[in-house]
Amino acid sequence: VQLQASGGGLVQAGGSLRLSCAGSGRTFSSYGMGWFRQTPGKEREFVGGISWSGDSTGYADSVEGRFTITRDNAKKMLYLQMKRLEPEDTAVYYCAAAREGYYSRTPDPYKWWGQGTQVTVSS
Repeated sequence: VQLQASGGGLVQAGGSLRLSCAGSGRTFSSYGMGWFRQTPGKEREFVGGISWSGDSTGYADSVEGRFTITRDNAKKMLYLQMKRLEPEDTAVYYCAAAREGYYSRTPDPYKWWGQGTQVTVSS
């Protein structure tokens, strides 16, 4: 599986962005997917995850109610809709595919990673 993240950019606090992650490979729909983010000097942080079917999702407390993760298996796409963005959301965002059908809140179970897309929220 190869993943390509896009959609990052500069936005003012309170604004919105939608990140996309394009996948390849016939088994894309079999894997749980996740979004993580990372800032310099810090470990990669779980943002949200979604099961292979899309029926199960989970979010970090810091983004719950503001971010929504979805997927379109027919198009092999993963999305992260981000609303009411805050300066603390500034980071490089990564999409990832897990080795199994359910997402994890830790990075270890994820086998494939996209290249990252920068999100900068100005105050």
